[in-house]
Amino acid sequence: MLKLKKILYPTDFSEHSLGALEYVRSLAQLFEAQVHCLHVVDEAYQYWLGAGETAVPVVMPTDDLKSSAQKQLEEFVKKHFGQDQPDLVTSVVAGRPFVEIIQYAREQLIDLIVISTHGRGALASMLLGSVTEKVVRKAPCAVLTVRNPDHKFKIP
Repeated sequence: MLKLKKILYPTDFSEHSLGALEYVRSLAQLFEAQVHCLHVVDEAYQYWLGAGETAVPVVMPTDDLKSSAQKQLEEFVKKHFGQDQPDLVTSVVAGRPFVEIIQYAREQLIDLIVISTHGRGALASMLLGSVTEKVVRKAPCAVLTVRNPDHKFKIP
């Protein structure tokens, strides 16, 4: 029988990420699994936003961003998990989201990652890249992807 002991729920606090929340709570309850709620501070903020020699990057120190994200995560957990999930681990890390999610899953011996998709079209995903797609391809464990419920599937 399948036994899930640790479930990873990466969130960016967006409405899209909430699509996976019901699955996380239900699976955690069903398997009596520990939930790891992870937020990655995307270090892409350090990239130069302007063009030319006089462009100045908009940069906040990583520690400030992580501290702010930790507060957001605490509020997020309180709002969306409340007392329903006593076995909950929270973590905030900085880096490239897909890399950090995969590394966290390896280090914590995660059994299942439950992650939502943003429902972008094929062109947008190809140009922007998809965190979810990269996690699916490179994760050390099973990955359940949850499509945004507002996304409508269209047959060409």
